[in-house]
Amino acid sequence: MVEAITMAEIEERANRLGVDLSRLDLDSITLPPGQDSGIISDEDEDMLQDDEEELVFESGFGNVIVVDNLPVVPPMKFETLEGVIRRKFSGGIGMIKDRGIWMPMNPDNQKTLGYCFIEYNTPEQWLMDDKARDQFVIRAGSDTEVLWNDPRQLKPELVYRCSSWTESFVQWSPLGTYLATVQQKGAAVWGGANTFNQIKLYEHPQVKLIDFSPGEKYLVTYSSFKPTNPSDTHRAVLNIFDVRTEKVMRDFKGSADEFAIGGTGGVSGVSWPVFRWGGGKEDKYLARLGKHVIAVYETETFSLIDKKSIKVESVMDFSWSPTDPILALFVPELGGGNHPARVSLVQIPGKEELRQKNLFSVSDCKMYWQSNGDYLAVKVDRYTKTKKNTYTGFELFRIKERGIPIEVLELDNKNDKIIAFAWEPKGHRFAVIHGDSPRPDISFYSMRTAQHTGRGSKLTTLKGKQANALFWSPAGRFILLAGLKGFNGQLEFYDVDELRTMATGEHFMATNIEWDPSGRYVATLVTSIHEMENGFNIWSLYGKQLYRILRDHFYQFTWRPRPPSLLSTEKEEEIAKNLKKYSKKYEAEDQDVSLQLSERDREKRRMLPEEWDTWVNKWKQLDVEEKMARQMLRDGEASDEEEEYEAKEIEVEEVLEVLDEVVSHDEE
Repeated sequence: MVEAITMAEIEERANRLGVDLSRLDLDSITLPPGQDSGIISDEDEDMLQDDEEELVFESGFGNVIVVDNLPVVPPMKFETLEGVIRRKFSGGIGMIKDRGIWMPMNPDNQKTLGYCFIEYNTPEQWLMDDKARDQFVIRAGSDTEVLWNDPRQLKPELVYRCSSWTESFVQWSPLGTYLATVQQKGAAVWGGANTFNQIKLYEHPQVKLIDFSPGEKYLVTYSSFKPTNPSDTHRAVLNIFDVRTEKVMRDFKGSADEFAIGGTGGVSGVSWPVFRWGGGKEDKYLARLGKHVIAVYETETFSLIDKKSIKVESVMDFSWSPTDPILALFVPELGGGNHPARVSLVQIPGKEELRQKNLFSVSDCKMYWQSNGDYLAVKVDRYTKTKKNTYTGFELFRIKERGIPIEVLELDNKNDKIIAFAWEPKGHRFAVIHGDSPRPDISFYSMRTAQHTGRGSKLTTLKGKQANALFWSPAGRFILLAGLKGFNGQLEFYDVDELRTMATGEHFMATNIEWDPSGRYVATLVTSIHEMENGFNIWSLYGKQLYRILRDHFYQFTWRPRPPSLLSTEKEEEIAKNLKKYSKKYEAEDQDVSLQLSERDREKRRMLPEEWDTWVNKWKQLDVEEKMARQMLRDGEASDEEEEYEAKEIEVEEVLEVLDEVVSHDEE
C-alpha cells in the first residue's frame, strides 16, 4: 500500500517531483471501495498526530509513478486506455497491481484529466502472505507449477501452472525475486506472488546454463556450439547481463575447453559456475580460475583488478568468503614434494596475503566456508609414509579473530573415510560423517564451548548410522541425517542443542532433500532417476510427515528463497524471548484450522455409511433389473437361491491323443 501522508507532505513532495497540484481537481478523486490508498481524511489527521508514536508507515513512493500527457478520453474508452497503459508500463519496470491504475476524472464532463497514477507490486509482495507460507516450484512431465506449502491444510495450494514453460530447468534468483526459465531465445525471468509475468528476456540463443550474482544485480548465461569441422573443438559463449537493464556488461568467447577448469560440473565439459562471485551481496567482484592464474574482475567496469590476473603457479581451486572479499586458494605440492602444498587467504582488491598454511604429503584438499564467513574448514587428505593409503584431517581457520589462528583437527580414528561435512548455518558447529558404509559414525564439533571458548571440541559421536548426507536447517540447531540413493531413504531428525534424536523416518529411494527457507519444513524427493514412486514428501522439522504428493516424471523441486530479514539482531532476540506473546495469534489460527480439519474428518466419517448404503442399493437395483436375463440363462428357473437346486457331479472322459509306437526287441 501507499504510505499515509498529510496534505502538507503531499504539497512538499509534489513540488519536489514537479507536479502542479493546482491542475488537479482533488474533489474528483474516487478511491477504490474499502480503500483509502493512504490518503488521510480531515477527521483522521488529528487522530494520526495523536497516535504517531504507535503507527509506523513505509517511507517514500518507491512503487508508485505518475504518467502525464495521456489522451483525454470519455468513460467508454477507459478500458482501452488502461490496456495500453498496462502494456506500455509493465514488464521493464515491474508488475502493476490489480486495480493499480488510477485515472482522475473531470467531474464536469466525466473525461480523464490526462494523467494517471500507477502502483506496482513491490518485489517482496509474495512475502506478505497472511499465513506466512513459503512457495516452491516443481517440474513434472512438461508442466511447471509454483505452489504454496500449506502444512495446516496438509496439502499444497496451486499458485501458477504453465506447460512447456522452460526447455530444461527453472531457477530462483538468490533472494527469491525472480524465477528464471531457459528458452530458445535466451533466459527469461518472471516474477509475482499469485501470477507470474515475464519481466525480462536476456537474449542468448541456445542458452544452456545460467547463474545469478548473490545480490541479483547480474545474470551469467552460457552456451556452446558444435563446430562445423569435426576436428575443431566446441565453441562457447558466456554473457554477463545487468539484470535491471538487460545490457551485456561483458562477454567471453572461445573454446569450450577454456571454461573447463575448476567449478563443480556442468554440461558439455564446462565447469559451472565459470565465474564465482565475491564481496557478499554487493556483487562487487567475480573471479575465474585459469591456468596458473586467478582472474579477478570488479563489476564497476568489468575489467581485471589492476588490469592483471593473480599469478599462482599450478593453482588448483579457490573459493570466496560468503560475506567478505577474501579468496581462499589451494596449490598442490610441486617439484616432487620439494615445495609443499598450501592454502592461502588473499584480500581483494589489494591482493594482500592474509594467511598461509603449508601442507605436506597432500593427495587432495577441499574447502568449506561457514555461511557468515567466520570460519573456513579445509579437509586435507594425506598420504601415509608408504604412499599406499591416505588419511584425513581438518585445518580450521578462525577468519574473524586476530591473526587468523589455525587449529588442526584429527578424528579419533584418523584412518576413517570422510563421507560428508557440513557447517551449521550462521552457527559455530559442524558435523562429519566418517567411517565405513553401510553404517558409518556421525560426529558433531563446536568451534566454541563453555569449557573451550577459543578452540574446537567434540560434542558427541553417533555410532553406526545409516546416513551418507547431512542437511542442516537454515535456522541452525536441527539437522537431518539422511541415507540417500543406496541407503534407501533412511531419515533421522536430530536436535544438536539437546543432542537427541527427535524422530526417524523413511522415504524409500529418496534422491534429494530440500529445507524451506524458514527451517520449519523439509522436503524429501524421489526424482525421475527412479522410474517408480516419483514425487515428494513434506515433513515438519520435528520429523512428522505432513503430506505426500506423487508425480510421474518428476524432475525438479526448489523452495523460493527469502531475502535476509530486515529485523536487527536485537529485535530477533527480543522476539525470541517474547515468543509466547507473538505466537498467541498463530496458535488461535492453528486451533481454528485444526477444528476445521476435525470437522472435515467427522463429516467424511459420517458420509462413509451413506456412501456404502448408496453403493449397496445401486447393486441391489442392478440385481433386480437383470433378474429376467438370469432366468433365461437358467432355462426358465426363476429362483436365485442356491439351496433350491440339486447339485450333480458328472465325470466326462475325453481322449486327448492316441500314439502308436513300434518298440524293437533285441534278440539275445
